[in-house]
Parts: sequence; structure tokens; C-alpha cells
Amino acid sequence: MDETVTHEKDAQIPTNLRLLLILEEVARRGVPLKPSDLIETLGLAKPTVHRLLQTAEAEGFVQRDLDGRSYGPGPRLRLLSVNTMSSEHLRTARLAILRSVAEEIGETCNLAIPDREGMIYLDRVETKWPLRIQLAVGTQVPFHCTASGKLYLSTLRRKTLDGFLAAGSLPASTEQTLTEPEDLREELTTIARNGFSTDDEEFMTGMAAVAVPILDTQRRLVASLAVHAPVQRHDLSGLLAFLPVLQSGSTKLAKLLAS
Repeated sequence: MDETVTHEKDAQIPTNLRLLLILEEVARRGVPLKPSDLIETLGLAKPTVHRLLQTAEAEGFVQRDLDGRSYGPGPRLRLLSVNTMSSEHLRTARLAILRSVAEEIGETCNLAIPDREGMIYLDRVETKWPLRIQLAVGTQVPFHCTASGKLYLSTLRRKTLDGFLAAGSLPASTEQTLTEPEDLREELTTIARNGFSTDDEEFMTGMAAVAVPILDTQRRLVASLAVHAPVQRHDLSGLLAFLPVLQSGSTKLAKLLAS
């Protein structure tokens, strides 16, 4: 972009709006952005972008990616998104859909969103059965051995997934947990192809789960809708029979988020 045009556009954008536009673009893209990307997209001057990114990083709204040059959402921006999704109006409508799905299946259903270290339970509706698995709202669960977590991993860019798999070990939660990176990569390829994910006693012995994605208007995963149950009532094949119910629920939730 021509430097003169950049400075003219910079001057047209109110000072108190510039940082908000940067945060909006970082959240909208869904991938780490370099300062040059923001300069090109927003038309802000280079010194302005670098200064605002430094401020946002210092306050926890953005954080540097592994390459040290790109920026993605920081903990405060991620918390802001969670609080927005938990606003009273949205949460009331969301819980109504979630409750409908849970009642039709007859088992506990939950909504989970990705965080830096794992999936966070945003909402859940418990089964009425006395035998149930307690995982409260706010619980963080691993990516590599849960239905929701594997679903999220299956949507990552190849470079990002390679970084995740190379970053450290994949600890075994049960005897069924996939602990070899290439085994997990193969499973994630299948998940991406099928459009749903499963947990066959990989996170907890005696628990099976199925998860489907909730997508935004750009077809990006923003959350997962999942059902889990003790295998005494429903093994994995039994839960998979409810896949159409989950998919219908995820479509309704996606429309709610887009409205």
C-alpha cells in the first residue's frame, strides 16, 4: 500500500478506534497476523500498528506466535470472547438448544471452546441418570484425548498442528489414549474428513463421547457440541446413533451465534 495513502487513511480513523480495529482483525482472521498484514488491511501507519500491538501485548489482549513476529489472541481477548458468548440473552437461547439436544439423547451434553492449553467447558446440561460423569462448567480438558479437543486439532493448519505435535509428549489418560504423534495425526485426518470426533474411553475409562463442530460464518470452528455417557449405558457405537441430533443442534447454535 502506498505510504501516502496509508497515512491519509490512518488520519481518518479515530484514535480510540484503532486498537479495537486491530483486535477485531486478529480475532476475525483466526490465524496469527504479522504487523504488515494489519498495515495492509487496515491502512494504518507502520509506527501506529507497532505501538498499538506493543500496548495490546503488554496488557494481555494479544500474544506473539511461535515465530516471534506474528500475533494472535491473548488471554484477555479470549476471556472477552467467552464473556460475550456468556451474555444473558445469548446464554439463555443457547441453553435452550443444548437442553433440547440433551433431552432427546437422554445423556449429558456440553459446549466447549478452545483455549491455549485445552478445551474449556462453556455450558453443559446434565443427564437425569444417577450414574453420570461430573465435569463442571469451566473445566479444562486436554486436546489430544477428548472428542472436543481432537475435533479442534483437526481444524488446525498443518504448520500449527506440526508445532503442537512436536511441542511435547501426549500423556496417557487411559490405556486407550493415543500417545504417538503420527497415530494422532492419522486420527485427526479421519476426523477432518468425517466432520465429527469421538472419544472411545481415551480420556476416562468407562466414558465414551461424540463431538460435532459449531462453525462461524467463515466455516471456522468456534466451539464444539458433544455428548458423553458411561459405556454401561451407551458405548461409542450407541452414541454415534445420535450423531444427526448433535448435527441438528450444532446448526441451530451456529445460526444463533451468527444472528
